[in-house]
Amino acid sequence: MIKQITAFLFALSLWTLTFSAKADVLILTHGYLGSATSWEYSGVVPILVANGWQRAGILQTGLGGVQELPAPGQTAKNKIYLIELPSAAPLGVQADYLAPMISMLTTRHPKERFILVGHSVGGVVLRLAMVRRQIPTPLALITLASPHLGTPRAEQALDATNDVWPIEIVKEFFGGDSYQTLKFSRGLYLDIVRQYPGSRLFWLNNQPHPDTRYFSLVRSTPFVMGDILVPGPSQDMNNIPALRGRAKTHIVAGGHELAYPDGFILNSLLKDLSK
Repeated sequence: MIKQITAFLFALSLWTLTFSAKADVLILTHGYLGSATSWEYSGVVPILVANGWQRAGILQTGLGGVQELPAPGQTAKNKIYLIELPSAAPLGVQADYLAPMISMLTTRHPKERFILVGHSVGGVVLRLAMVRRQIPTPLALITLASPHLGTPRAEQALDATNDVWPIEIVKEFFGGDSYQTLKFSRGLYLDIVRQYPGSRLFWLNNQPHPDTRYFSLVRSTPFVMGDILVPGPSQDMNNIPALRGRAKTHIVAGGHELAYPDGFILNSLLKDLSK
């Protein structure tokens, strides 16, 4: 009888451990002029994979709806999905592209916890989609070098492309593809100029935000907080009026682009969230 009770208790403990295990879905969103593969080429995804996460696929939105390049890790405990967005489009357009992709994933993994990570403008797009209730509230939002308060670089780009004929023709001739990219991105630049009353960011930063955990990874260079593209205070979500005091800030050495050390920092945060 004692052996039977012991065996039953052992089986029960295994059952409890199995069903109390937390499964997480990590969604990585790239920044301006980046792509889903930015997370791979930078070394971030390989580091996460080496620490127990599995590639689950790449998602993008096409004419027929959400399109997917699947990977074997969709049934893994901890899985990574990469999101492909039209990174030069205005913030609202990118959020509209993002919403059906995350909706598909929440339907596929209904009982799992979602963690959203955005690099640069990707972090602002995720936050906008959350505030507009286009996507369910995640377990956490992690942003890396994101221009939450805007960036003067956007204003400079707008000035550089605000030309009349014939100056515009001259710039197009000598600037080539780079100048065309700037012109094509003007809608986004208007959204990420330094916030002022009436701007997209001013509206976003004064809206009620979902009750979740917020993490700001703020770049730091040897001489100044921030990087060449986004000032340090703009990267810190604690400086957003609606989030003041609610975000945890981590200072991360490096430039604006993704780099392999970001993988180690993300892995550390993800371990804390899994507890």
